[in-house]
Amino acid sequence: MPKPPNIILIIADQMRGDCLGAAGHPVAQTPNLDYLASRGALFSRAYSAVPSCLPARAILWSGQDQWHTGVLGMGRGGTQIPCDFPYTLAGELRKAGYRTHLVGKGHFHPQRASMGFESAELDEEGRMPDSEYRRWFALQSPEDVTPDDHGVMYNSWHARPWHTDERLHPTAWTMWRSLEFLRRRDRNRPFFLNISFARPHSPYVPPAWYFNLYYDRTTPPPVVGDWAARHDNPQTAADPNAWQGKMSPEDIHRARSGYLGEISFIDSQLGRLFHHFEREDPEELAYTWIVFISDHGDMQGDHHLWRKTYPYEGSARIPFLIVPPLRGDFPLVASRPPACVELRDLMPTLLEIAGIPLPPTVEGVSLLPVLRGERSQVRPFIHGEHLACYSPSTEMQYLTDGRRKYIWFSRTDEEQFFDLEQDPDECRNLAADPTRQEEIALWRTRLTQILEERGCGWTKDGRPCRNGTEPLRSPWADQRWPGRRNDGA
Repeated sequence: MPKPPNIILIIADQMRGDCLGAAGHPVAQTPNLDYLASRGALFSRAYSAVPSCLPARAILWSGQDQWHTGVLGMGRGGTQIPCDFPYTLAGELRKAGYRTHLVGKGHFHPQRASMGFESAELDEEGRMPDSEYRRWFALQSPEDVTPDDHGVMYNSWHARPWHTDERLHPTAWTMWRSLEFLRRRDRNRPFFLNISFARPHSPYVPPAWYFNLYYDRTTPPPVVGDWAARHDNPQTAADPNAWQGKMSPEDIHRARSGYLGEISFIDSQLGRLFHHFEREDPEELAYTWIVFISDHGDMQGDHHLWRKTYPYEGSARIPFLIVPPLRGDFPLVASRPPACVELRDLMPTLLEIAGIPLPPTVEGVSLLPVLRGERSQVRPFIHGEHLACYSPSTEMQYLTDGRRKYIWFSRTDEEQFFDLEQDPDECRNLAADPTRQEEIALWRTRLTQILEERGCGWTKDGRPCRNGTEPLRSPWADQRWPGRRNDGA
């Protein structure tokens, strides 16, 4: 029998889809990711349907859409990631004999929940004082030094270099523990390793060399739309954890230096992974698939916005990279597929790689036929949403096929429409353009149909319409969805 393939899933928390050299970023230094992109498929139209940590990871691990995970956002009305899904990506691989291990950020609730993994070594930032990373840091660091002594808060737009040795940075620890797993694993079993970096999520505090790599050069200025003046709020901008506000060019450059520095440091750690296989385990390169994704992006000052939860490209578009074995013979045809993909497609793709049948709850689509050139698309568009988080006005629904984007803000009943082919930075809102009304009506009808199929009461007279004052809540928020093959839903 052929040897089952190994799978390494690398997650970068809060990384934008455009912050790779291979994606055309003008200054991002990501040579290792660019190498992977040269050997695999980089999806340029990949999105996070609910662009914040908890709902995105619920989709990722279950293969379900957000209505069936029950997690429609963070903030008021949001819920934790359910850890009792009947089927999970790691759980199905484990049942098939895979040695499953997670290193880094899980963000589960409770934090020691397994989500199907056989074992885990966690770095959960300040959410978990007794994580493996924090315990190790306390033993390795100078006396009375903590991982938080840089003084930058967890959702801050401030940035500075890391305050102690590079090897003590959580990104370096995450790769070190991952390499230790690879060295000590049971070689009689295939493995599924999730390397889950807690960066480039703020705090933006990369080691000094990586911070200065960008601070000493020009970083791209933020893009600002003709609709974005509403977010130029001096009062909120004064908050070190601001979600909106027009910052000074110097502040934005410093934030972007820290953010891009975190990405380049992650990239350097991938070099350690490559070195491991080339030096210590070269035969496994013929059997190991590598996937690189993020849960969502980071606005980085675009349109005077920071952090995530928004429908815009900086927040919702993600890197999505699938790399067949570097010494294998997978017939990769499409290296830059035009397909519109999302996080729920990850589980069916990896299960097909492993030769495991899909459970009845999985709603994503395997992307292997796209890689083989057997199809170019997997869906006509993606439906995304997010509950109100930082402000009631941000509660939204969005649709996109990577070429056009329709947004409906449910609290204000405002629409936005962008032509991403002509305006990839979403600077011109075409919602009132008389030449676009027929096209906008088509997208509005699509959203109306989705909301009507949910039976949530959020439509009226053939249009989206918010129902009452309470946040939208899925019936599957408090119970697990059994799957279409069981309930016909």
